[in-house]
Amino acid sequence: MSLGLGWRKFVSGFMLTMTGICAVVAVSALFLILGYLVFHGGASVNWNFFTKLPVPVGETGGGMANAIVGSGKLLLLATLIGVPIGFLGAIYLAEFSGTTTAFIVRYAADLLNGVPSIVIGIFAYSLVVLPFKHFSTLAGGCALGVMMIPITLRSTEEFLRSVPNALREGAMALGASKWKAIATVIVPCAYRGILTAILLAFARVAGETAPLLFTALGNSFWSPGWNQPTASLPVVIYNYAISPYEDWHRQAWAAGLVLLSLILVINIVARGVLARGTPLSRS
Repeated sequence: MSLGLGWRKFVSGFMLTMTGICAVVAVSALFLILGYLVFHGGASVNWNFFTKLPVPVGETGGGMANAIVGSGKLLLLATLIGVPIGFLGAIYLAEFSGTTTAFIVRYAADLLNGVPSIVIGIFAYSLVVLPFKHFSTLAGGCALGVMMIPITLRSTEEFLRSVPNALREGAMALGASKWKAIATVIVPCAYRGILTAILLAFARVAGETAPLLFTALGNSFWSPGWNQPTASLPVVIYNYAISPYEDWHRQAWAAGLVLLSLILVINIVARGVLARGTPLSRS
């Protein structure tokens, strides 16, 4: 008995130690990447980086203000395109669809989520760029928006389905229609999860490069409006990283640090919102 108990304690302690080591290794990878970016690009993250345009080859300094603004415009368009479609699709799956329809839609969403981003870029290039015969911010936003749809849809559906059925039945018993019950009871109860799903989808597409190479292309200057090529942080990082210029390499590291910090902040906010819990009643 004592031998068997001692062996179980040994195995339990060994497995606990191994899982702890694996967790530390997984977290260390993030801090290693972040530290590497800080070491190589931290000195270049200054006021000029956020406010100045890129300078010609051979000159030092400058910044990536146009790429930062361009990324903001692309992500805004992607959110306006992908979030409403994913949100309404999730409501349909969670509240209206039958078993067969739901299976087909979920399977299609999972397949779309697994499609390589470069294929999404080629699709958007054929659909938006070729007919208008030029690259544009709109085309890049459409490509990123398509990528946001399955993430928003599947995550939002899970949060909507987690709302207790008693709340649905209570709303219907009080005379609310199906849509009124969804709008006034179910969605408000799951709004923290829905917001988390949107933030995670936003973070997922923020660092995509391949779709933008086929759609938004790039621009060394300001890009007014939505119908012209525009710079973006992922594309600028790619172009600067493969260049032979040391100053461009330094700025690529700085841009990578800014982009990773943005994604890290979005994920922390999403986890914080979700950790606060999902309220079961409206205040």
